[in-house]
Amino acid sequence: MSLGASQVLGPGDPVLELPESGEVRIGSGVRLQDGCMAASKAGRLQRTNRGKLWIKGRQKKYIPRVDDAVVGIVRDRLPENFIVDINGPFNADLPLLAFENVTRRNIPALKAGDLVYARVTAADRDLHPVLACTNALGKAAGMGPLSGGMTFSVSSATVASLLAVPPHPALAALGAAFKFEVVVGVNGLCWVDADKLATCVLVANCIRNCEDLGAEEAGAVTKRIVQAMAG
Repeated sequence: MSLGASQVLGPGDPVLELPESGEVRIGSGVRLQDGCMAASKAGRLQRTNRGKLWIKGRQKKYIPRVDDAVVGIVRDRLPENFIVDINGPFNADLPLLAFENVTRRNIPALKAGDLVYARVTAADRDLHPVLACTNALGKAAGMGPLSGGMTFSVSSATVASLLAVPPHPALAALGAAFKFEVVVGVNGLCWVDADKLATCVLVANCIRNCEDLGAEEAGAVTKRIVQAMAG
């Protein structure tokens, strides 16, 4: 059975049968079930230009998947790992040595409330997820502690839009007018930093506007906001 892209699905609804040959890429909200792909959450079926299938929903509770890049909040430090809240069913474990070029002598001095940008390395539905602040080659690749700035949450649908290629029109409009750094976690937690707190607040508010607007409409609204501030 096959369902067309952009059709609304519920948990357990079939997406399509697996082909006998070739490759099919699946993303958030799609899982293998009885020899076919099925939706694991409610939402609208989406297909990228490269053939990847995913479900666009408005859920804010995150289900970890291996290789997801997430923004987490440190909750505690244990003898062998940090406990990190990634907005999932369980807190995640971040081993003390899961950073580039870290030894027992120079472990990052993270404390409760600090932020980290990390990658999910293990995700079992019945166990705590495991994180690392490195890529598969052991390099930081931009991951690690996040200092300064501010955080805010968005839905899974907005995350997918913000991480799409080319850049989201709202981010493009903001980037053309202001200097800032933004990190979008697949888990729905975002971090933004700039020289001025007012810029951080503006960026966060414009990104939140994307929750209820299409990409092009959000871009147009953001451009008007930027122009009004410039004037």
